[in-house]
Amino acid sequence: MAWPAVGARTVWFFDLDNTLHDAGSAVFPRMNAAMTEYIREHLGLPVQEADALRVQYWQHYGSTLLGLMRHHRVKAAHFLHETHRFPDLEERVRGHVHDLYRLRRLPGIKILLTNAPAHYARRVLRTLRIEDCFEAVIPIEHMTVFGHLRPKPDRRLFRTLSVKMKVAPRRCVLVEDTLEHQKAARAEGWRTVWMQRWMSAGIRSRGEHGRLLHRRPRYVDRRLRSLAAL
Repeated sequence: MAWPAVGARTVWFFDLDNTLHDAGSAVFPRMNAAMTEYIREHLGLPVQEADALRVQYWQHYGSTLLGLMRHHRVKAAHFLHETHRFPDLEERVRGHVHDLYRLRRLPGIKILLTNAPAHYARRVLRTLRIEDCFEAVIPIEHMTVFGHLRPKPDRRLFRTLSVKMKVAPRRCVLVEDTLEHQKAARAEGWRTVWMQRWMSAGIRSRGEHGRLLHRRPRYVDRRLRSLAAL
C-alpha cells in the first residue's frame, strides 16, 4: 500500500459505521443476522446458539471473525464476502449532509480505518459521495501485522500504522464511535475523538457506552455530536 506523504499535517483516521453514517438503524441488524446465519450454517448450530457465539467472539476478540478464524478455521475472505453482500445497501445508508460537507474542509490527511471489508466500505463511501475525501482506505483485510490479522482494537495495529506512515503517534487522531478502539489507540499515544451522533437509543441506555455517554473517559480527548465540531 502506498502511504500519503504526511509532512507536518495531522492524520485523521475515521471509522465508518456509526461514525460517518447511521449503521445502527438499518445496516447493523442485517449484518448481525447475516453473521448469525453464517455461523448457523457453517458450524451446524441452532440460531440462538449461533447468535450467542457471534456476540461472545465480538466481545472477547473485538471481531466475530477473529473468533471464528481461531476456533473454527474460517477463512476471512469467505466470511467477509458472505456477510457483507447486502444487495440493497445503497438504499439503507444514511449520512448527515452538514457533517459530510464539513468533512471535506477538514485540514490534514484523512484515512478510513474500518473493521469492515473493502467492497462494503467502498459502496458506503460512494453512496455518501465522500470517497474522494480520503487519501487511503484501510479495511479489515489490510489490518495485518507480520502476516496476522490484527483489526481494531488491537494495539499493534495502531503502533504499526504510525511506524509505516512515519508519523509521530501524537499527530494521529482516531475518530470513532467505539470506546474500546479509542482506549487502545490512546494507549499507543494517539489522540481520540468519540463521535456520538449515530449512537442508537439502545446503545445509550446500556453497557459502558451508555454509562459514559455524558462523560468523557480519560482516554478520550474530545466527545462530539457532530463532525462539524472537529
